[in-house]
Amino acid sequence: MTNRTISSRIAWECHSWRLRVLEIASKDGTIKERGVIDHPGSVVILPMDGNMVKVLRQYRIAFDSTILELPAGTREPNEDWLSCARREIREETGYRAEEWIDLGRVWPAPGITNEVMAVYLASELRQAPLPPDADEEIEVVNIPLSRLVDMAINGELHDAKSVVAVLRTAAHLGILPGSQQPSPSLD
Repeated sequence: MTNRTISSRIAWECHSWRLRVLEIASKDGTIKERGVIDHPGSVVILPMDGNMVKVLRQYRIAFDSTILELPAGTREPNEDWLSCARREIREETGYRAEEWIDLGRVWPAPGITNEVMAVYLASELRQAPLPPDADEEIEVVNIPLSRLVDMAINGELHDAKSVVAVLRTAAHLGILPGSQQPSPSLD
């Protein structure tokens, strides 16, 4: 299964990402256009304060509604992942964290973008606000981690990056329901 890129052009570009349109030749010779979003990467942070998590109610234009999600943001080109996370948590929650645990990377939408997202658990929070981005409408709420785990599992938490961060945090802390169960045999 091999496709070959014949041409690539930038169709649209902004500060943090760009849309490329590729002309692709498939194995059978068919030519198709595909869009790819080039993205510098992003972070998602689960800020824990005791057993409570600082969660955002944030307006998202794509859904024209306010959704529940964890703090997150786009890296500047070549910005260190942790530096980005440290900046974003302060901009979006008004807190800084003394302890950071890297919970790995995810590809949020590999069918349309090359974005890589770093997932962090942040704790030992102290107030240290930075000015928020001008276009952000954010309310910070506290929700117990156990409730967020339930919401992630039962489909009440819809934001994929937040679901991943909640479940990875719960697994890291050993509190993910069923995580102590042996995996079923594939025999």
